[in-house]
Amino acid sequence: MMKDRTARLEPLGRPLVRLALVVVIGGVAPLLDTTIVNVALHALGAQFHSPATSVQWVVTAYLLALGITIPLTTWATARFGAKRLWVAGLVVFLIGSGLSGLAWNLGGLIAFRALQGMGAGIIQPVLQTILVRAAGPAKTGRVLTIVTSVSLIAPVAGPLVGGLIVTDASWRWVFAVNIPLCLVAILLAARVVPGEKSNRQAGLDVPGFLLIAAGTVALLFALGNATSNRADAVGTFYLPLGAGLVLIAGFITWSLCRGGRALIPLRMFTDRTFAGASGALFFSGLSLYGGLFLIPLYFQAERGLGALASGTILALQGIGSLLTRWVGGIVDRVGARTIIVTGIAICAAATIPFALAGPHTSYLLLAATLVVRGGALSAANIAITAGAFSRLSRAKVPAGSAVIRLLQQLGGSAGTALLAALLTAGFGAAFTWSIALTALAIIPALLMPGTGAPKDDHARHNSRDAEFSG
Repeated sequence: MMKDRTARLEPLGRPLVRLALVVVIGGVAPLLDTTIVNVALHALGAQFHSPATSVQWVVTAYLLALGITIPLTTWATARFGAKRLWVAGLVVFLIGSGLSGLAWNLGGLIAFRALQGMGAGIIQPVLQTILVRAAGPAKTGRVLTIVTSVSLIAPVAGPLVGGLIVTDASWRWVFAVNIPLCLVAILLAARVVPGEKSNRQAGLDVPGFLLIAAGTVALLFALGNATSNRADAVGTFYLPLGAGLVLIAGFITWSLCRGGRALIPLRMFTDRTFAGASGALFFSGLSLYGGLFLIPLYFQAERGLGALASGTILALQGIGSLLTRWVGGIVDRVGARTIIVTGIAICAAATIPFALAGPHTSYLLLAATLVVRGGALSAANIAITAGAFSRLSRAKVPAGSAVIRLLQQLGGSAGTALLAALLTAGFGAAFTWSIALTALAIIPALLMPGTGAPKDDHARHNSRDAEFSG
């Protein structure tokens, strides 16, 4: 039976592989940028003679702009076409990077970082839209393997690159490294990314956009201030958190009334595959970004390593993700659920040595668990993302991409904030909670079917509501 399924697995083909590699070149820039800039915050504070609370807005402005822009891509993809929007996102990110590198004061840098965030908010969801539409359900898992591997390696590699730049060169190079990547991606997109017909009659759901954009921004702002311990916590955490939840509830109510005309049709969540994948994506974002916060901090605070050395050890997670390139084919063949549950369970188990670690725990043991953790997390993310798109029609892929990016972003922010708060009880307690929160992703994953996308889903995907024009 397995041989028969393997024989029916259609090869990706050179055009699809080439397309995936081309969009990954553009997609890696914002993924690297986020973690590179975090390393440079101390240098930026010294350069502009500003306190950490002010310099933190270099990161906050980027995340808030990203949160505003992501929902807009659902409408913009239909209105302008994925290719035009992809190139526009790269251009905006390129301009924002160049201006950030030339910034003359902190205020200017914060404004230019917001422009960068707008570009990233376009790039990340549109990348998935382009590849999922080009691949179809039968090939989605294998194509997303390429993207997911890079998305997991980039946040790990970012601190290494940022540490080298800040140590040996000017902070301005932190932003300049994006320029060649964006230029190459724009040039290649003109030749390789397929064009598609746009719908000039597509109308923007303005109230829906304002509700979800404002709600997302409020939640991201609150989570970013969750551990500030300042006297104005009511204004910086509790009020924006409450406002964000109310606005998201308003968006849900409005979208249910709008039905298919909503910015993000909530009917997608009536499909248990997409609903389960969405929940699992939130918790996988928590596990990925929470781990990226907690693990290097452990090596620095508990083991006395420098930032560059701890970042080098963390890079072992990236090696683990490279070892799971075969997962996409398994997902395309047998479905996502088994891979997700297994990957999450292994990821949680591989975090246990950190929860039990002491000051003399073997580096070899911790390094081995990081490789295993990176591989398991990569496998789970590939399967979750592929499963999320497996039953979506072509027209709903942009909305699915926006939802996925928002949930991962919110999950990552929530994970970082929660684990930072739990650090007051020590690293053992924080890692224990990290294990529990990672394991929670198994619950929504069990909603997903255990077999691959049925043939009628493949046919439905190929009944195109937008034609490629070449």
